[in-house]
Amino acid sequence: MQIEQTDLEGVLVVKPTVHGDDRGFFMETYHAEKFAELGLPTEFVQDNHSRSSRGILRGLHFQFPGWQGKLVRVIQGEVFDVAVDVRRESANFGRWFGVFLSEENKHQLYVPEGFAHGFCVTSDTADVVYKCTSVYNPSEDFSLSWNDPDIGIDWPIADPVLSAKDKNAMSLADLDF
Repeated sequence: MQIEQTDLEGVLVVKPTVHGDDRGFFMETYHAEKFAELGLPTEFVQDNHSRSSRGILRGLHFQFPGWQGKLVRVIQGEVFDVAVDVRRESANFGRWFGVFLSEENKHQLYVPEGFAHGFCVTSDTADVVYKCTSVYNPSEDFSLSWNDPDIGIDWPIADPVLSAKDKNAMSLADLDF
């Protein structure tokens, strides 16, 4: 397993070792001891799975004050996955990192606590699974605008399909914790 540092401290691309042959493949997507050695969280308390079609954009979501760290991977299809630093005290406040996750590359993205997370589907469909460091709490759930010019994410989909929640998301300037 390899870890790739990104421009944003704590946001990591996890590249599992894939053992493959003509029968298929095997890989470890989570191993507590290896994660601890690599500086990743070892305690996850909730697993989620979403399926979406091409052009769907989910996010940018975060919880406050009960932050969630997320270990995200795609088991079918491809998405452009994004993390945005929403910690006001951070030198990286408002900065983002994006990466394509797919069933082919088998990479994972670790999005630490204090970051908003979202993705858009670039394949016909995509199944996204992710582990969370804290449980979902609807009263602490927020959505940050996917196209906020103060963030400037370069999404690969120009006119995504959004939920009502994401259509009415707040701007980065509105964050006041």
